[in-house]
Amino acid sequence: MDTRTLGNTGPTTSALGLGCMGMSHVYGPADRGESIATIHAALDARVTLIDTGDFYGMGHNEMLVAEALAGGRRDKAILSVKFGALMGPDMAWLGFDARPQAVKVALAYTLKRLGTDYVDIYRPARLDPNVPIEDTIGAIADLVKAGYVRHIGLSEVGPETIRRAAAVHPIADLQIEYSLITRGLEAAILPTCRELGIGITAYGVLARGLIGGHWRKDAVQQGDFRAHSPRFAEENVDHNLALVERLRDFARQKGVSVAQLAIAWVLAQGDDIVPVIGARSRNRLEEALGALDVALDEADLDALTELVPADAARGGRYAPQQMLMLDSERI
Repeated sequence: MDTRTLGNTGPTTSALGLGCMGMSHVYGPADRGESIATIHAALDARVTLIDTGDFYGMGHNEMLVAEALAGGRRDKAILSVKFGALMGPDMAWLGFDARPQAVKVALAYTLKRLGTDYVDIYRPARLDPNVPIEDTIGAIADLVKAGYVRHIGLSEVGPETIRRAAAVHPIADLQIEYSLITRGLEAAILPTCRELGIGITAYGVLARGLIGGHWRKDAVQQGDFRAHSPRFAEENVDHNLALVERLRDFARQKGVSVAQLAIAWVLAQGDDIVPVIGARSRNRLEEALGALDVALDEADLDALTELVPADAARGGRYAPQQMLMLDSERI
């Protein structure tokens, strides 16, 4: 397994990470046994970065990861955990809480659910508009000093917030969406992170399956986030799937799958970027790992940019109300 280091102060991880959110909710029902087997297969392949969140399935995902890491596997994993999202029992969105006292309470529950005494990277999932980022990062810094957290991360925040956070405590990485069709971070966020020595953990590398080469319009299940996503909406989806067919032709020429091509493109954007792959099964994980063997030269990268320009996709990456919550979009 190739490795990459998250920024100047973060841990060295596998070049690909495994995102576990889809094993609990968002994309419809998941197979618990297959989910655990997929985590085991990732660890066996020396994938070390395992990403979860305390609100994924309202604690379900952390307990699932804990079950998968039982039996001496904890030391093989670098656990990245997001916190702060507030949802009711009906999964209704209730806001965000990153007050210092809430940060510490959230971690206490996370440690219990994960069955561990420390988290490798701890990060607020979004910026709390009612709490200065300095207060939130200061609270996590207290947890670092106490030994409960090893590194501090950020998620979906813009340049000003990144700078303010880094002034309080070294930041290992920023988790943010990045793919061939989601490139908003390139203008200001990525340069800021590189200036400050902060790594990138990229999620949505396959645009929630849209550019993975397998998704079909008749595949949306009950409870699937994509049923309400603008890029999958009826007025946009055919246009976006046509982009996938362009990628499929290019991938066929390279002798790889569409998913492998899309992941390899993100890998090629810099050694400071670690794609986090939301594989829910062993076969999808195996396919993703194959991207590590895909070599893209400058001519390939130029050709892909021509095939799929940065603004080629139709529809926002989230619904309009959710986009308003993203500090990373306020540039």
